Amino acid sequence: MASSHLSRSLGPLSGRYLSFAEREEIALWRVQGLGVREVARRLGRSAATVSRELRRNAATRGGNLDYLATTAQWHAERAGRRPKPAKLVMNAALRTYVQDRLAGIVVAPSGAVVPGPAVPWKGRRHGPRQERRWARAWSPQQIARRLRLDFPGDETMRISHEAIYQALYIQGRGALRRELTACLRTGRALRVPRARSRGRGKSHVGPEVLISQRPAEAADRAVPGHWEGDLILGLGSSAVGTLVERTTRYTMLLHLPRMDGHGGEPRVKNGPALAGHGAEAVRDAIAREIASLPEQLRRSLTWDQGAEMSQHARLRVDTGVAVYFCDPHSPWQRGTNENTNGLLRQYFPKGTDLSAHSADDLAAVAATLNARPRKTLGWRTPAEAFDQLLRSVHAGVATTG
Repeated sequence: MASSHLSRSLGPLSGRYLSFAEREEIALWRVQGLGVREVARRLGRSAATVSRELRRNAATRGGNLDYLATTAQWHAERAGRRPKPAKLVMNAALRTYVQDRLAGIVVAPSGAVVPGPAVPWKGRRHGPRQERRWARAWSPQQIARRLRLDFPGDETMRISHEAIYQALYIQGRGALRRELTACLRTGRALRVPRARSRGRGKSHVGPEVLISQRPAEAADRAVPGHWEGDLILGLGSSAVGTLVERTTRYTMLLHLPRMDGHGGEPRVKNGPALAGHGAEAVRDAIAREIASLPEQLRRSLTWDQGAEMSQHARLRVDTGVAVYFCDPHSPWQRGTNENTNGLLRQYFPKGTDLSAHSADDLAAVAATLNARPRKTLGWRTPAEAFDQLLRSVHAGVATTG
């Protein structure tokens, strides 16, 4: 091998990549008979990193997978050269396969082509997206994984889902037509950077009010007074609030009537939440229900990160109850409340207008649910268990008084 082929990279490598010195160490330890995991431990790298290095960059000219540091460095530098020709540009068969799975026509069982309707994006929160169109619409991951089944012996028919996304979105790697983004499930015309999506938190949720900061006593249900809450949504932005006590499963429902002017006037940007479940309305409804309880039975309230709880600091001042928020997309952290919401859907089915129910209606439903015997309570009802708590709290107050 010519000496020019063994030249070191001009730019310094980041700690993410193996250096030439590390490759020399790997070669020495392999000659000594050390295994992959022992080499990785000594090197301070993942065993997968070492295994991949031995598999990709070994010397193959002699027919054996001998590992030489100089040869491995040459292989790594050759593979790291940029820009690389895109695989979809070089492989017409692969490009055709990907395009057909992304944008192939929809066919009825009879074999007739179904063009489908024009489906425009509506709403204020969707951002710049392509108008939808009917197609086979496989996701890039489905395409990448299916290739291994359809072409098990053909290594040229391989591509990662990330390479497909880059071919759609990155100018200069456009082996696929940009308009094919309309066939993706999201229809985004521009890709959302992962860092931006991670930082898209709720402004009213700080680290000090996350569920990880909730007292440990709330997790095992041994101490009563810890509540979970949520909204049940219905037709026309109607909603009913739910509060469930974790120990007794006692349920209280919040009446959230629509405000005057809802549906009859144009929506005002940053105006009041006329649907009735804005932050102020929810705060007042919770305060009305929970403030009447003894202090020992209003220790904490756990909610999701919805904007309806953006006035949680004011709620804590008004009622003394500490408010905590679940992690994003983690409904199981409010499992008691989610289970109760499922039971309540018997009375408030999806797709119905919940504003039709009065406060008396909600009270009747709550009383009915609280009168059901529960296996987890030894077949007592939530009302009986909660009433026992109230009596014990009052008895304790009388004794200390």
